[in-house]
Amino acid sequence: MKVFVARQAIFNRKKQVVAYELLFRDGSSNSFPNIAEDKATAKLIIDNQLNLGTRYLTSGKKALINIGPDSLKQELATFLPAKDVILELLETIEPSKENYERVRQLFHQNYKLALDDFVYDDAWKPFLKLVRLIKFDVMQSPLNTLGPIINELKENKNLKLLAEKIETEEEYEEAKKMGFHFFQGYFFAKPRVIEESDVEFNYTIVMLIYTEVLKPNLNISKIAQLFSQDTALAYKLLRLINSGVFPIKSKIESIKQALVYLGYERTKKFVGLIMTAHVAKGKPTELTRMSIIRARFCELIGNQVKPNSGSSCFMVGLFSLLDAILDRPMEKVVDKLPFPEELQNALLGEANFHFYVLNIVKAYETGSWWKLQKACQYLNISDDSLPEFHASAILWADMYKDKAF
Repeated sequence: MKVFVARQAIFNRKKQVVAYELLFRDGSSNSFPNIAEDKATAKLIIDNQLNLGTRYLTSGKKALINIGPDSLKQELATFLPAKDVILELLETIEPSKENYERVRQLFHQNYKLALDDFVYDDAWKPFLKLVRLIKFDVMQSPLNTLGPIINELKENKNLKLLAEKIETEEEYEEAKKMGFHFFQGYFFAKPRVIEESDVEFNYTIVMLIYTEVLKPNLNISKIAQLFSQDTALAYKLLRLINSGVFPIKSKIESIKQALVYLGYERTKKFVGLIMTAHVAKGKPTELTRMSIIRARFCELIGNQVKPNSGSSCFMVGLFSLLDAILDRPMEKVVDKLPFPEELQNALLGEANFHFYVLNIVKAYETGSWWKLQKACQYLNISDDSLPEFHASAILWADMYKDKAF
């Protein structure tokens, strides 16, 4: 059974990732139907029996796993390691005496439990003593309607509250004021409006280095000169090159020596990575992580579909969140950088090869399986390799994030 697994980050009040919710779909048919929840849980159990677990998909964080009526009744969740997961009890579970007893048994087996898409009903009151997390879908239950129930739930000091489908900074701030502890959504990947003077890094140097990296003919001496004007950037490049990722025989101590060692293609790739991480300082680390995952995921897809396109696909993925990182509209970002026309059009949403590669990655990222299917059809590719590419991109991003950023 081929299963597609997307992940969505869970943030705390400091915008730090504390867990990921895993979203499953069965990729065996063209329509990408929702996989039966008992099959999804069974797939996780199989992976754990093979010592794969969930942590390779969650970068070592806890995984929120959906548990529906069938999985609860069949006790499938007990095959999952309690230390690695939070069991998310779906709204399709009835608050019956039988289900209460099943949930109570999980609680006494040290499982952390959550209620999904919570809508208050007195029948759920006994369950509140067993769960530690309650999720509210703010599209289903708008924040401005939740005040009374939030105030009542806050009396239980053991309960934590999670606001789901938070899509803007304004919603995040409102939910934070209301007392929510955790947040899920793509609010962190949206640009905010700022004044030019608010930029905390050397914007001119950043733009000049990006410009050099994007030129058809790389000028190593020019890039080395620009790096030397920013101590933090120079340090990051040297730390990466000497981190053990590359098989160097002796320590590299100069920027130019590092760039010469990397060569043309790797310089474009890794200077791009370092620059993106550098300008994302002050942003949630998940934004940098997502940029790197997108870059590698796009590269793997590009190489499969069109040989020798991996490098350009990598850059499209890497720069696809530059609007959120620089807090500028994408139109202004691409206007200041010498993107090849094909890449520029893709980043601005014009349908072309790179646009559809990026769309596959974005669709996988959000669990938008219908959009994924359409993009695959346009590129005339099979989806069979995507789960492997996704897992590989996560592992690759975690390796370089830990080494260099």
